[in-house]
Amino acid sequence: MPIDPDFPTNNQVIGKIKMSDGEHYHFLWGPGSLKEASENSEVKEAFEAKGEEVGPLGISGTMVAVDWDSCVADGACIEACPVQVFQWYRTEHDVPAKEAINQVWEGTGSSEKEERKDYTDKADPIREHDCIWCMACVSVCPPQAIKVDQAALEFHEKASGTFNEELSKGSAPPPHAH
Repeated sequence: MPIDPDFPTNNQVIGKIKMSDGEHYHFLWGPGSLKEASENSEVKEAFEAKGEEVGPLGISGTMVAVDWDSCVADGACIEACPVQVFQWYRTEHDVPAKEAINQVWEGTGSSEKEERKDYTDKADPIREHDCIWCMACVSVCPPQAIKVDQAALEFHEKASGTFNEELSKGSAPPPHAH
């Protein structure tokens, strides 16, 4: 099942994935639901080997969003991205996905397709702010777990408390505040 195109409306922010620069971050939207990842044998085996349960995780990112419940750790998005928006989150902090919101990220995790920790790892749009909107990641994701939508900036800004109604009425999109 592809990522819900209306995920910011149909979900709520359940946490922030913060960068160490104190400026950049992206949201984790949830509550999430069991999808492709929970049915994938490699993913299930990897969770079992770690002693973790497969459960709803949610969607990481807003303008560049990865449905972690659909992500099967294929890595095609990581390989396709020309500006390295994604990293395998567990290669920087090897914690369960729900704990990603409790970490501060340097962005030093691997951006190499074959370097995931295991199939519990997820592609995280850690550098969402660097996206050039080429859609390469969307076109290669086997479970269609990625949505790239510059217009979702409004949802990000509203969740951040930085949305400016007056700026939104102009013809150009407002600048990304962080």
